Amino acid sequence: MHCLVLNGNPQPSGFDDYLARFARALEQRGHAAERIELRRRNLRYCAGCWTCWWKTPGLCALKDDMADIYPKMVQADLVLWASPLVVGTISALLKKVQDRFVPIAHPYIELVDGECHHRHRYAHNADLGVIVEPTAEDTDADLAITRELFQRFSRNTRTRLRLFATTATPVEEAAREALAA
Repeated sequence: MHCLVLNGNPQPSGFDDYLARFARALEQRGHAAERIELRRRNLRYCAGCWTCWWKTPGLCALKDDMADIYPKMVQADLVLWASPLVVGTISALLKKVQDRFVPIAHPYIELVDGECHHRHRYAHNADLGVIVEPTAEDTDADLAITRELFQRFSRNTRTRLRLFATTATPVEEAAREALAA
């Protein structure tokens, strides 16, 4: 399995150490893990131009570091979305990358289990995982909302949410859950 870790932590902290230990735990089990620190990347906000659907299918019109990240997302078996919680949800940095996911989705819609969802653009779509670091002010409701948002995201991308963990989850347990297929 190949895991792509999208680290949406806007400032260096112990959260980065947790993600490094998580990646090492996967590697120790014979799997590949690649970490991308989004704060070190040149990433623009989605312009909502839909060029990636109509003019250049699958290719974003914005010229930034997402061009390097898209192929990694498509090739991964698991894309791990990681962020400290900020005002009860993922960081703006990680949300920016989630919004830029549009070129990977197909513009045409199919009916799946009574709901409308995007068709697959590629033969393989990575499962999703989420690791968040709550603050003392974050509640169980904040975690439930974040989990639900990613469950909906995985449903719309027709993948599955394989892992939802917090930094209170022992690294070995999170790695085991990520590898459970």
